[in-house]
Amino acid sequence: MTKVSMTINGKSVSGSVEGNTLLSSFLREDLQMTGTHIGCDTSQCGACVVHVNGKAVKSCTMFASEAEGAEVSTIEGQANADGSLNTIQQAFQDHHGLQCGFCTPGMVMTTAALLKENPKPTVSEVREHLEGNICRCTGYHNIVKAIMAASGQDVSNIAAE
Repeated sequence: MTKVSMTINGKSVSGSVEGNTLLSSFLREDLQMTGTHIGCDTSQCGACVVHVNGKAVKSCTMFASEAEGAEVSTIEGQANADGSLNTIQQAFQDHHGLQCGFCTPGMVMTTAALLKENPKPTVSEVREHLEGNICRCTGYHNIVKAIMAASGQDVSNIAAE
């Protein structure tokens, strides 16, 4: 067992993990932070995206011990301080960027990383950035629309599907 300590959503946490414990498993099983979803365990779907030291990471591709001392942000830390939805989450709700919701945490975290890097992306830049995230329900159109709205851009010319 290895002791790990990190800051998650602004709070210091620690625990003991086996050397092969994935960050996604540590979050879900040890810390009961089940907002980070596990969809494939092969880094293909993006449902497990979190931020580690400000970078979007598929948490199923990283050992918990690799996050030692890191700043980790998860979907649980994305809401506003008063508990209301943040801009990205609200845009996903307003523009129907979710259906079953399984991919939504990863999509929101991926979107946050995109908008940090590129506050006013084009539709094609959004679609390219989402390449590592799979949604089996929506067809991506309303997700893209939600991301464009979250970036503060006019989405009135984007037709609903």
